[in-house]
Amino acid sequence: MKLLFVCTGNTCRSPLAEAIARKLIIERGLVDIDVASAGTSAWDRAAASDGALLVGLERRLDVGGHSSQQLTRALVESSDLIFTMGPHHLERAEALGGTGKSYLLTAYPAAGAEGRAIADPMGGELEAYRTAADELEVEIRRVFDTLAAERVPDTP
Repeated sequence: MKLLFVCTGNTCRSPLAEAIARKLIIERGLVDIDVASAGTSAWDRAAASDGALLVGLERRLDVGGHSSQQLTRALVESSDLIFTMGPHHLERAEALGGTGKSYLLTAYPAAGAEGRAIADPMGGELEAYRTAADELEVEIRRVFDTLAAERVPDTP
């Protein structure tokens, strides 16, 4: 299963979300989940922002090797589930063919449910990045719990 996290520039929220998801995959021993991130207005190959890097270091999240990428139709098509940080990101993912598998992160698993945007810390103080990371961790843990509950256990 391939999960894709989407924000605007792919340098703050979605790289943190990707790193949090990778950490949870390791913690939970999930070998069949791959994660990536992209931005609706990203410059290709930009590093994570300084705030994201610092918060990543504080939390032992690997964002140091991050390289941003633009959200494309190919990325959307190759992803099983797409989690967006805000409504305009959701609209873009759906416009690129992601209808039915794209969700506002805070609204998953109910398509069209009222959710809230994850605040963009870009240009803010380090505390804004910490707050975003806290919220991302809560929401991604909830997503992983939902995914685990939806999986049918193997029967002998």
